[in-house]
Amino acid sequence: MARPVSRTEPVFSVSVAAQLAGMHAQTLRQYDRLGLVVASRTRGGGRRYSLADIDALQEVQRLSQEEGINLAGIAHIMQLEREVAKLKGDNDRLRELVKKLDGILTSRKAAENRIFAGTSDGSIVTLSRGERARGRATGQAIVVWRP
Repeated sequence: MARPVSRTEPVFSVSVAAQLAGMHAQTLRQYDRLGLVVASRTRGGGRRYSLADIDALQEVQRLSQEEGINLAGIAHIMQLEREVAKLKGDNDRLRELVKKLDGILTSRKAAENRIFAGTSDGSIVTLSRGERARGRATGQAIVVWRP
């Protein structure tokens, strides 16, 4: 059974990609030369396009034909979109890191705020902050434990 093709796997030749994108093969070659949608290369130097590349080709065509943006402007837009995608990924990773660190700091802070007392029989009890050792054995000392 054939395995599914990912959206980023370069499998389509220029002619097939041009047909799927609804444009002439020469247009794909021009976009490649300009760096708008750069095709992957085979060992023999042939261009190969992925489904994601075909989506990008269609977006270039839309921006050019429907929005009237020149190719230099489209190149700039696409570069900015790549930067935004990278920054969003970085931001997501940083948010996850902050969550992890917050959990570590919260548990550490909770540990730092625990108060222990020794009873007259030698056992250790935990007290809440502000709680007195009343009702417990006399002569006990309260010590704040800091890990």
